[in-house]
Amino acid sequence: MVNNFSRSTSFNRRALNAESPRVLNVSSPKALNVLSAKPLCFTSSRVYHRLGWVSRLFPVLILIGALISFIILLHGGYIYVLPSLSQAFYGHGVLKFNDSSNVCDIFDGSWVIDDDYPFYNASDCPFAEQGFNCLGNGRKDRDYLKWRWKPKNCDIPRFNVHNVLEMLRDKRIVFVGDSMSRTQWESLICLLMTGVEDKKSVYEVNGNKITKRIRFLGVRFTSFNFTIEFFRSVFLVQHGWMPRHAPKRVRSTLKLDKLDDVSNEWINADVLIFNTGQWWVPGKLFETGCYFQVGNSVKLGMSIPAGFKMALGTWASWVENTIDTNRTLVFFRTFEPSHWSEKSRRFCNVTQNPLLETEGRDRSIFSETIFEVIKNMTVPITVLQVTSMSAFRRDAHVGGWSDNPMVPDCSHWCLPGLPDIWNEIFLSYLLANYGLPAVNGKQ
Repeated sequence: MVNNFSRSTSFNRRALNAESPRVLNVSSPKALNVLSAKPLCFTSSRVYHRLGWVSRLFPVLILIGALISFIILLHGGYIYVLPSLSQAFYGHGVLKFNDSSNVCDIFDGSWVIDDDYPFYNASDCPFAEQGFNCLGNGRKDRDYLKWRWKPKNCDIPRFNVHNVLEMLRDKRIVFVGDSMSRTQWESLICLLMTGVEDKKSVYEVNGNKITKRIRFLGVRFTSFNFTIEFFRSVFLVQHGWMPRHAPKRVRSTLKLDKLDDVSNEWINADVLIFNTGQWWVPGKLFETGCYFQVGNSVKLGMSIPAGFKMALGTWASWVENTIDTNRTLVFFRTFEPSHWSEKSRRFCNVTQNPLLETEGRDRSIFSETIFEVIKNMTVPITVLQVTSMSAFRRDAHVGGWSDNPMVPDCSHWCLPGLPDIWNEIFLSYLLANYGLPAVNGKQ
């Protein structure tokens, strides 16, 4: 996991040095005076030289002893000081360590039943699409709403919604991506609205109804002076019309070396959350006549993984050259697995409970490429690695409970549901970065 809170490293070192003992300068002891009333003989000379050798060795022994003591105390500082610093760093109460000797990987865990879920009702949230409101669309079982993600060595906080609202005061949060990004955007708004007394003070800035057809959506929380925005950019790079002299099968192109033409709208955000992947499939690209383009050249033979990697490289360069990461926190959420029973996506079997095995869906070439590109970047990016944890959740898909039940859906997720957990993790990182308290999760 790439963590954008690496600046704590210097803090840890300074704290450790403050706790470590100093090595004092030890002056050489005075030479021993051997007094004798008798003339010196051969035997007394040997004694004199032996004592002189001891006197010269004595400072060395003291120095060695001091170094050994320093190492022992340093080891003790590592054991007792660093874990406490780690607990302080990982969120000021956000990530609670069960065992201070282990490092918390928040994405390594399991799903556990928790009756405190869900945190909101989608029917009461005007920013949740009807197509994602599974209960409102007739789903009868509610077990899928009761699962909490439990990391092995720590806990995701039950964030205090009022603390989060205060944390976001005067800020601009921007989601960029496809419909999965829009679902997470809707989830976050619905979670935060539970802490707002005057619901009418929360509104879409252009008066638009939440729909997949609109490229920009922005919801303002007037009482706290912040906005949560969504920009629809399913590929992150520019989608253009057929270039001149292109083969007849080319109807449009993805310009892999140019970021989306609305990218200038993303720059002045306090938090940026990107995602892409669902549209990088033949059915959305080659089968529709869309091919890759670099410069003025159409790359008919370029594979989708190669095109995806080049597009991410373009995104990475844009972030490094355009975004002030001292001001803006940048996140990238990994690929969300679908659970179609056939590659043709004709059969969607939504289960009542999570799967016991990931069935191979815990790995994705898109997620692996995201990690590969980001690890070589020169600025801090936080990766929200949701692929493996979401692979178990066949039960959380929309299925036949959308606003169009004749079209099954094993790609998108019900609200409330899995995207709320993504946001809990996302908010835990924000709380850690901004240093606000949170309510710890259950053990």
